[in-house]
Parts: sequence; structure tokens; C-alpha cells
Amino acid sequence: MKTVTVLGSTGSIGTQALEVVRWHGYRVAGLAAGRNADLLVAQAAEFRPKLVSCAPTIASQVARHLPPETHLVSGPEGSCEVARLPADRVLAAIPGMAGLEPTMAAVRAGRHVALANKESMVVAGPLLWQAVAEAQADLTPVDSEHSGLHQSLNGESLDDVTAMVLTASGGPFLEGPEDLGTVTPAEALRHPNWSMGPKVTIDSATLFNKGLEVLETHYLFGIPLEKIEVVIHPQSLIHALIRFRDGSIKAQIGPHDMRLPIQYGLTGPERPQVPLANLPLTGRWDLLEPDRARFPSLGLAYRAGTIGGVAPAALNAADEIAVEAFLAGRIRFTDIPKVLEEVLDRTPASPLTWSAITDTDAEARQQARRIIADLARVGG
Repeated sequence: MKTVTVLGSTGSIGTQALEVVRWHGYRVAGLAAGRNADLLVAQAAEFRPKLVSCAPTIASQVARHLPPETHLVSGPEGSCEVARLPADRVLAAIPGMAGLEPTMAAVRAGRHVALANKESMVVAGPLLWQAVAEAQADLTPVDSEHSGLHQSLNGESLDDVTAMVLTASGGPFLEGPEDLGTVTPAEALRHPNWSMGPKVTIDSATLFNKGLEVLETHYLFGIPLEKIEVVIHPQSLIHALIRFRDGSIKAQIGPHDMRLPIQYGLTGPERPQVPLANLPLTGRWDLLEPDRARFPSLGLAYRAGTIGGVAPAALNAADEIAVEAFLAGRIRFTDIPKVLEEVLDRTPASPLTWSAITDTDAEARQQARRIIADLARVGG
């Protein structure tokens, strides 16, 4: 029986991963969560893992309700302890920079990581691959686009690839309003196709999520940034395409249901049957150019990748702070890329090391908070 550990078990990707576990009757070795005590307790009661972790603030509440065979740890080190458990696959789905340390713990323990935490690859790609090689670990991407690229590369040589193409839904503001400065957090959270957490949903609305995916593609597959294309595909059925030097194009197509790339991350290259209806192939499928002037965050991600070093880490940290401020009503939607650009402008060039990532992340967050305070004072 396949054994799975889920990091970020109470989040959107984590809960969908546990649906896949239910489909196939897999055993759960460990669960790492944050502050959702009730859901974590329910998951532990159902799957009876050996170990669970949670935020220290809810540890006493969770501990009272765990099955006798389930042990509790807490805090960042607790997540890392769960990540190191023996398991066939470890789903790394703790969002943001908080997911980097547990992801690395799983890799250094030699686990096969199903990577749903794109920030780990964005801010530390070369170092992450170095750790994978040293620990003889393995890594399979879970994002629908990167899973699509990974599947489309099966049996192919990277030498034959001339471009990788990521699709984006366009988010809730593809067709308006004209003035994005007036949109509210509630409007930005209404994604037309995907069910995701608030941070990723806002990033999808600004197209910054696609920028992160461009950087992830760059580091995952070792392909130059200039060979990574983005097209808007509102139907979200074509997840990725690959151009080959003979003019051929391969595409990975499927319903906009994250359980399918999650399952491939947990089982690939095996393809167990799923209890879902087949995707109809009729209807209209659009492919459009992204409006980079209207959504400048996409271009900023390319710029950070071109600079290299710690620039992607600075951009990612700035976005976490800016999205948090937008959701709290402290800045406008159009202020998010302003914060990103200013932080990127102020970030000194530095080679990529673990200590440089930590220092840059902390400094970029401070810079972003100062910029946000200035924007708030002048009303954006």
C-alpha cells in the first residue's frame, strides 16, 4: 500500500490530496497543518497518521483529540519532523516561504517530493536540485502547468524543445473593469475556474502567480527564460504546451480539477483510474496574448529571473506582504505591482546561498512594509 505524507493538509491542495488518498485507500504517514485545529483533528481521526504537526498556538487544543497512536509536534521544526517521516511520497503544499524548510527536510531525508510549494523552486531552485542530488531524493511537480510540462516531456529530449508554454486563465479581471484600482478583495477572490487559497487566488488575478510559474519552469527544467511563453486560456483546459524544433507541439489537456495533477504527483508515472467524468472535447477554446501593461507583475517576474541570484526571493517576499496588505484593505489592487517593483529596484545583487535567501527575504519584507505605509499615507 502506498504511503503518503501531506504537508499543508488543511489547505486547498492538502484537502484535495486527501481526497485522492481516499480514492485509492493509501495510508497516511504524517500530516502537517497550520492553525485549523478542527479540520486537523478530523483528518487525524480519519487517517490515523503516526505524526501530526500544527502551530504552537493550537497545540494543546489539538492534542486533546488525537487518536492514541498519533503523536503531536508543533512549530516549524514539527513540520520538518513530519516531512522526514518514511513515506513513498511527500506532498509539499505548505504555501509561501513557510513551505521551504519542510520541503528541504523531506528532500534531505531522501524522500520523493510531490512539489506543490512553488516558492521553494522559485527562491532556491539550484540549491534545491543540489540537495535532491546529494540525498538521492526525487521530485515531481504538482502545479497543473508544471505537471503538464513534466508529462509532455515523457519520452522526449530537452535538446529538442524550443519553447515551453504556460497557460493562464486570465483571472477574474480578464475582461474588466478598465480601472483595476477600484476592485475589491472580494472581487479579486472570485476566480472563474480554480478553487485555491486566498494568496494564490490574488496572485492569479494579478498574473503574478503565472510569473512565479515562469520562474519555477526556468529552474525545474533548466530552460532559458526567453524560451518560456505565457498565453491566456480562459477555459483552463489546456494546462501546458511544448514546442519542438521540428515544429510539433505537444499539449497536456484535462479538466480544471487539481486532484488530477495532485494524483500524478503522488502516483506518476502510474495513472490509476479516477471517479471523474471524462472531459468533453467540444466547445470553444481560446488562446490569447497576456496584457503585460495591465498586469505588470508578470513582467517583473521575468525581470527577477533575468537578474537571478536572490532577486526572485525578494520579489516573492514582497508579494506575500503586498497581497496581505491588499486583502486587509490597506492598499489598492494596482498597488501590488508597485510594491514589487520598488522592492526589486532596491534589492542589491547577491549570489544564491541559504543565508542570502534568509537575509533577502527578511529585508524585502521590511522594505515592502515601508513602501505600503508610504502608499497608505498618500492614498495609493
